[in-house]
Amino acid sequence: MAWQDLIPDDLAHRMIALRRHLHANPELSNEEVETQRHLRRALEAEGLGPVRDVAGTGLAVEITGDIPGSNRALAIRADIDALPIHEETGLPFASQKPGVMHACGHDAHAAMALAAAAALAKRRNEFSGTVRFIFQPAEEAEPLGGRRVVEEGLLDDVEAAIGIHVDPYLETGRIAVAAGPFTLASDIFDIVVTGRSAHAATPQQGIDALAIAAAMVGEAQKLIARETGPFEPAVLSVTGFKAGGAYNIIADRAELKGTIRSGSRESRVRLRRRLEEIAKAVASAHGASAGVTVVEGEPAVINEPEMVKLVSEAARNAIAADSVVDLPGWAAADDFGFYSQKLPAVYFRLGVMQPEATETYALHHPKFRIDEAAMPLGAATLARAALDFLAGR
Repeated sequence: MAWQDLIPDDLAHRMIALRRHLHANPELSNEEVETQRHLRRALEAEGLGPVRDVAGTGLAVEITGDIPGSNRALAIRADIDALPIHEETGLPFASQKPGVMHACGHDAHAAMALAAAAALAKRRNEFSGTVRFIFQPAEEAEPLGGRRVVEEGLLDDVEAAIGIHVDPYLETGRIAVAAGPFTLASDIFDIVVTGRSAHAATPQQGIDALAIAAAMVGEAQKLIARETGPFEPAVLSVTGFKAGGAYNIIADRAELKGTIRSGSRESRVRLRRRLEEIAKAVASAHGASAGVTVVEGEPAVINEPEMVKLVSEAARNAIAADSVVDLPGWAAADDFGFYSQKLPAVYFRLGVMQPEATETYALHHPKFRIDEAAMPLGAATLARAALDFLAGR
């Protein structure tokens, strides 16, 4: 069954129009009120329902086949939140909200999931069982929507889950998927260094929190460069530094923030412990103190082998025989990891590289763009995988 059979032109046009509306009207994590309202209207316009609110500003809708005799159930997740980034694409449907942008493709994820749901609804007489589509808020920031989906029991009565993410470095017409770890776990940290202020002309009378924090940045990198094996995935990034304010005053306080990404539970625990040890030791060596706070975020996404086979075959049948590429996972994190902790799951990347683009921009870049021609392929892969799963293939 080719993708055109599942996603005909009229549905593809509505899908792209929906994506463009969401792109022009982005909302940050846990603020997706208008996004939720518009998606509800779009789902109901396709004859889908009942649509219910979940995870605060998210939605869920179920498509149940007309053939009796099966209680199989599958969840398909699409995230819907945007990022605090000022868009620089110049697109005619660019963000109308300064400082907020769909720079990670969640607008496309939501639109593709809705199209897949509409496609399945038109084929109810061909399958039995249920597919629950979850339009999940807050993938990008705490409190994470994936955690809340699990806490609300939305996965308690399904057997497996599928997640999709666009990949700007993969050609349109390809998907990437592989068994095992496919994203890294991610935790966020804050470090507050407390010293003593002094006149900038007499720094010896103070304890320079800024200089001490700067030393911590360098020492923290040794956790990866000198304490982590070369085949052990781990990334530590300091992404914020705040200290001082006046030209002639030694800073008595400095704040650092960043992320720790890890591929195993052992690494996750070790890196958090060692970061705290190093921060406090560096501070103490200079007569200061340091407070370290780590918030545990999303776990790694682990792709279950049989679910990988399911999506791979669906893509080969819906897109092309050579559509599936076996690429390693991402160092990025995704709260779909909460789903894969709960039940067998698969998370695959959809190629959206623009064929005529002179430069490709990464996820979370203000010039990030996608090839919308890839969207029917992604939606068809989701729909075909769901049909195959419910049929027991």
